Amino acid sequence: MRSPRALIADDERLMREQLRGRLAAAWPELLVVAEARNGAEALTLFEQERPELAFLDIRMPAPNGLEVARKIAGRCHVVFVTAYEAHAVEAFERGAVDYLLKPVDPDRLAVTITRLKQHMQAPPDLDRLASILAKIRLEDSTAASRLRWIQVTIGNQLRIIPVDEILFFQATDKYTRVVVQGGEALIRKPLKELLDELDPEQFWQIHRSTIINVRAVASVSRDIAGRLHVSIKGHNERLEISRGYAHLFKSL
Repeated sequence: MRSPRALIADDERLMREQLRGRLAAAWPELLVVAEARNGAEALTLFEQERPELAFLDIRMPAPNGLEVARKIAGRCHVVFVTAYEAHAVEAFERGAVDYLLKPVDPDRLAVTITRLKQHMQAPPDLDRLASILAKIRLEDSTAASRLRWIQVTIGNQLRIIPVDEILFFQATDKYTRVVVQGGEALIRKPLKELLDELDPEQFWQIHRSTIINVRAVASVSRDIAGRLHVSIKGHNERLEISRGYAHLFKSL
């Protein structure tokens, strides 16, 4: 029997690398024959390689992972990869497809591999996959799609930082600073994109270049010129609040 072959589709390079590495460690016989950065690439590579397995990021650029799954349904066993736990996890648990949460946990991956080996003894179940996909909506709810973690690179290491641990974000010339207790990192994600994905009740923009975690605020003060500044718990940097956002602190 030939080795099983897989396609990985995710717009985040580090996530593709992490999944490929963990698959290699947990399932050495599996061959990852293609990696796609978006849905269009995934469909092209699928037709070229015809893998038996596809690991699809739900929220990758168009077409998204759900749409790709619909197009390859019945021709491939599908595993969804998602950062959002609310995406129909119960439907995945009951169905012929499986799911993995980002960042991929090795123990959870082992469960998925066991299930895949069982599923691969039979052809992909088109009707069952179609039934599951019909129940899934990418727009489940606003809360469901909130950003839960940030991936950063420090040296040669990938770190996954829960957003609750982030003190503030600050835009620089080409990057965005991600500041946590005891350190910081740079990411390429623009502040505007972060603002769209963060929980607005927890993260407030206070300046065109700054977003703060309100749970990390120690105090807000006004200087002799009347400008407002935020002090962050356990951090010695004071962050300016621009006039356009002063209304957030109107009680001062």
